[in-house]
Amino acid sequence: MCGIVGYIGHRNAYDILVKGLHRLEYRGYDSAGVALINAADELHVYKAKGKVSDLEAAAAGKDCSGTVGIAHTRWATHGEPSVRNAHPHVSESGNLVIVHNGIIENFALLRDQLTERGYHFHSDTDTEVLVYLIEYAQQTHHCHLAEAVRLALQKCIGAYAIAVLDRRDPHTLVAARKGSPMVIGIGQDNSEFFIASDATPIAEYTKDVVYVDDEQIAVCRPGHPLQITDLRNQPVDVAVKQIDMDLDMLDKGGFPHYMLKEIFDQPHCLRDCMRGRLFAEDDMGGNAAYDPASGYADPNVHNDVVLSAVRNNRERLLSATRFIIVACGTSWHAGLIGKQLIEHYCKIPVEVDYASEFRYRDPVIYPTDVVIAISQSGETADTL
Repeated sequence: MCGIVGYIGHRNAYDILVKGLHRLEYRGYDSAGVALINAADELHVYKAKGKVSDLEAAAAGKDCSGTVGIAHTRWATHGEPSVRNAHPHVSESGNLVIVHNGIIENFALLRDQLTERGYHFHSDTDTEVLVYLIEYAQQTHHCHLAEAVRLALQKCIGAYAIAVLDRRDPHTLVAARKGSPMVIGIGQDNSEFFIASDATPIAEYTKDVVYVDDEQIAVCRPGHPLQITDLRNQPVDVAVKQIDMDLDMLDKGGFPHYMLKEIFDQPHCLRDCMRGRLFAEDDMGGNAAYDPASGYADPNVHNDVVLSAVRNNRERLLSATRFIIVACGTSWHAGLIGKQLIEHYCKIPVEVDYASEFRYRDPVIYPTDVVIAISQSGETADTL
């Protein structure tokens, strides 16, 4: 689960961003990065594979000045864990920079379209596709950053939380979300703004926060009130809330312990998993439902499920004669539920193995078998 931190105001951004990344370390990650715009409107990006401390080492002795910046901790989804795939990602012109949580399900199609228009990609990520798409919208429509973000997101299918900067307009930070959490902290008299995946990096600086809703775009400009619009460019009322908890309680979502928090998190997590992947007629948000058969959006189809990993391996899955699910702990129990569902609906046999046992066996696996590994944390050593 990735983490986003952003800041724009009058303080040194780097210190706030790095401290915020440390506060988000509990979410898990394999790489980290930070982007800063200095007083000369120069963009500096530093990345590292590994821990936030590795990022601090990579940035040591370099220009980390500036009062605006964005930062990110990444769990690899599209592309291996590496400095090349770590966020932030920069547009081809070098003017725009983005951090992103979530998965853009139709990124391969968008990448092909941008490649045909002459764009060259340097990573394997869907995030780089997104920042190129925003730049393409900006150049094609000659519009400001927030409008370019809106136009680009209308073409995206999937879940996202993003923060974007343009070095030519260093007094503006644009953020948007769908299916991935995002909260914005507001400083006194709108003098500064803080962006994060949850409130823990923000609580130290302000108690006034806004929880950005699905398919909303926020524009942060110091000295100006926070502006929020939807994907149709309609203004949205800004509902400022107060966080009145210490950091320890905030980290637990107001619950006395983590176990209770995670129990009550489940409905919310299920909804977030479906957002950006499950489309219904009254939940289109400017996006047409996706037609997996053609690979393009079909405005006549109003109910659909988009799972790019399934679509990209469609033939292999359809030809499978057996599924083997490998997992540990609660993921193993999820595998048992998966076994019941797959056998009931697909009439294909399923085995569920404990990863710690599976790795030491000499299992009989045929070419038509499909092995599915499940890890709740993304770092279960036996499973990986």
